Amino acid sequence: MISEASREIAVFSGSAHPELAEEICAQLGVPLRPAEVRRFANDCLEVQLQANCRERDVFIIQPLVKPVQEHLVELLLMLDAARGASASRITAVMPHYSYARSDKKDAPRISIGGRLVADLLTTAGANRVLAMTLHSPQVHGFFSVPVDHLHALQELAEHFRQYDLSRTTVVSPDLGNAKEASHFARLLGVQVAAGAKERFPDDRVQITSVIGEVAGRDVIVLDDEIAKGSTVLELLDKLAELEPRSIRVACTHGLFAAKAIERIGGRPEVLEIVCTNTVPVPEEERTEKLKILSIAPAMAEAIRRIHNGESVSALFR
Repeated sequence: MISEASREIAVFSGSAHPELAEEICAQLGVPLRPAEVRRFANDCLEVQLQANCRERDVFIIQPLVKPVQEHLVELLLMLDAARGASASRITAVMPHYSYARSDKKDAPRISIGGRLVADLLTTAGANRVLAMTLHSPQVHGFFSVPVDHLHALQELAEHFRQYDLSRTTVVSPDLGNAKEASHFARLLGVQVAAGAKERFPDDRVQITSVIGEVAGRDVIVLDDEIAKGSTVLELLDKLAELEPRSIRVACTHGLFAAKAIERIGGRPEVLEIVCTNTVPVPEEERTEKLKILSIAPAMAEAIRRIHNGESVSALFR
């Protein structure tokens, strides 16, 4: 519960994931303040924060999920509204920062969306950012304001500790995610392996080999996010050749576009798909194999620590 000295906190939510915001507020022991989003006849949005923000520590919760541009503009307007209402400090709480994928100039005349959106958020009024599992950690440096970057590996590890891990290997789909997979493997006290991935211009991926021991072992495929699931499906094809004993798939951000849950869960060798609730997964898309873990306690604790001026890095110990 929030302390007596912390009455000046004000938490608002955009329309992207109000269920998560409600859960975070329940963990904090504070009400979720109301906000209204209106659309004019010319399709422009207008936002009104319907609670006092003056000299308050304001937190605005909004993951950037589909429709991303709509939710981004909504967040920018909410930040601007809080700044105009004389908030003492404004924190943009983004459980999923989708533009983190646009982190480099890897083709001529291409935009770097991760940096541009970071600038927009700061210009709109964000004094601080709280994010969860950025696709590219260097995106942290795109912001000119402090960023607290959480991960969900503790929540995922707690889930998998219910199983016998004596013959388990955590497998990263590519070398880019190998550091996170290695950290996760250390939390579980198991081995780690990684796929060698090659990406083609037509958005195809090919995993040519798996570096590490997986034959006859229980495999946990770990990725930061699953969108269309192409990389995971390609890895499953390669793992089938190596004959692991069992396969489970885990990620932080379960975007699950293009029927990814159905395509991954349809593989008989996949026993379980585990993700967190950083993004909403519609009820009609969920299957028996899908397990959704809550990151609300971790986000709430981070918000409490930010508000009280305590160390957030202590959450990782």
